[in-house]
Amino acid sequence: MGMKAGKILGSWLALALITVAAQAADPVDFSGTWILNTDKGQNLGMVSAIQETLVVTQTETNLDQAFTDVFNGNTTTRSVSYDLAGGAVTNYAAMGEQSETVSTWDGVRLVTTWTSEGAIAGTTVVKTETRWLSDDGKSMSVESSRGDRPSMIMVYDRQE
Repeated sequence: MGMKAGKILGSWLALALITVAAQAADPVDFSGTWILNTDKGQNLGMVSAIQETLVVTQTETNLDQAFTDVFNGNTTTRSVSYDLAGGAVTNYAAMGEQSETVSTWDGVRLVTTWTSEGAIAGTTVVKTETRWLSDDGKSMSVESSRGDRPSMIMVYDRQE
């Protein structure tokens, strides 16, 4: 093996080791109390009028979320749970539709697929939600995408 091939192989092995180490690291912990910061979000539409507090409790196997929303003077609450081992869980979306959720880790991001019945009989709607923390852990972003629509990004600030 020539010197150039050895350097390429060495670089490839170093990259492979870094990738394995990153995958073996503990998953991100989203636990805490979070407040939706609509000034930091993108494509929020009517969500920009909501005051939302989110309390996240995370264990090795579950991520549980308790939402409290204030919209037009009305307060509503709801709970959402994800199986962090990739099992399907029935949850209800913000507008009340029943969905099956499946969560998987993509490095330091938690990706959850929401699948529900469509408005037209025999159709399904699939929404992908990707959650991650800022480098300093003080904000959590949640990007929701569905079909060809522009993604909505909600940003939450951690409360102390």
